[in-house]
Amino acid sequence: MSTSLGSIHGAGAGVFQALSNGYTGVNFAVRMWDGSSWRFSELEPPAYTIIFHGPESLRALVVNPSELTLGEAFIHGEIDLEGDIFAVFDLVQHILSRPAEVHHSFIQSVAKTSLLLRQWIHEAGRHTLPRDRASIAYHYDQPVEFYRLWLGKTLVYSCAYFETGEETLDQAQENKLELICKKLRLQPLERFLDIGCGWGSMILHAALRHGVYAHGVTLSQSQAQTVTERIKQANLMQSCAVDLEDYRVMAHLLPFDKMSSIGMFEHVGLKNLPQYFSAARQLLKPGGTLLNHGIGRSALSPPRSASFIDRYVFPDGELVPIHQALAAAEEAGFEVRDVENLREHYERTLRLWVQALEKNADAVLKLVSTTTYRIWRLYMAGSAAAFRRGDLGLYQTLLSRPEHGNSGLPLTRRDWYCA
Repeated sequence: MSTSLGSIHGAGAGVFQALSNGYTGVNFAVRMWDGSSWRFSELEPPAYTIIFHGPESLRALVVNPSELTLGEAFIHGEIDLEGDIFAVFDLVQHILSRPAEVHHSFIQSVAKTSLLLRQWIHEAGRHTLPRDRASIAYHYDQPVEFYRLWLGKTLVYSCAYFETGEETLDQAQENKLELICKKLRLQPLERFLDIGCGWGSMILHAALRHGVYAHGVTLSQSQAQTVTERIKQANLMQSCAVDLEDYRVMAHLLPFDKMSSIGMFEHVGLKNLPQYFSAARQLLKPGGTLLNHGIGRSALSPPRSASFIDRYVFPDGELVPIHQALAAAEEAGFEVRDVENLREHYERTLRLWVQALEKNADAVLKLVSTTTYRIWRLYMAGSAAAFRRGDLGLYQTLLSRPEHGNSGLPLTRRDWYCA
């Protein structure tokens, strides 16, 4: 594409022209605090416009750009975005993938000849607003009403399953819950445990649709209260229960026939995986099965040292490649029976969550701060881009605890897809 210098002059045009050199994504535009603008190409309308609200906002892009510095500039309102938030991540990836020496050389060459750019950088260092770390919005500190506005009526905060691609979010989440039940081959009166049960959607679905005795555990008091209320509303007190408990101290309970862990595995961490799978195996009857549903990073995509999500979204989270998770499961005594990657499903899920969040922005902002809203919008849109690129995968792994070599499982998966 050809580059248009628009009405930004001097160093400003040079900054964006150099940073976009080699970029092959959709057209975009830039608007500065003084009203001047720049467009990557004049041949088509821009898919999005990046808005810089002051000299300090340019610092995140020009001086040592990273996922963290760019993310912080967005959530604190120094940079804004109009248009398609998903499309901007191709540009971000392009900028972050530039070799450090190329970026440094570019800065030095422009700064030597441009008083304007040197002034921007100087002012940025002097006028950047103090970052109040108390503004970090930890993941489950928000009221349940906040989640309902964009998760939908199912209150399921994990990857949905789109059988046709035409489903609503609620339908796709019901599909996912049912798929897990089918993979576990739940039978009436079996004892079923969901580790990290969230707001209880899995145990409610399993008890109502498959007649099991369903038990959920969570470390979130607000989630436990919500699950208790939902169990009462569904009149499932005889077949559903929830504990505010750590799964690692539940060995005193009778073992379960089947278990699931959905979206909890990401919080465990590589060094704790042996303990995680060992504790899960102890809770499972011989011949039982565990469905582990969790995000894994590509082995070709190493973790970044300065991660926006680590700082603002999942402070204790750690994503591991699937081969490391499978090795830990096998070493704990599990047999791997099936692995399915639902990567494309999670991209679609995240896009629907962001659309619902944006649609309900007025209601959301009555419950949480503007900073929190920006954090969630950015993190989910960025995650969708990571799933699209293949940096992340969503793996449903079926694990069994064989008894004397007998898995108790049929020879094929045909029954999973029968009506």
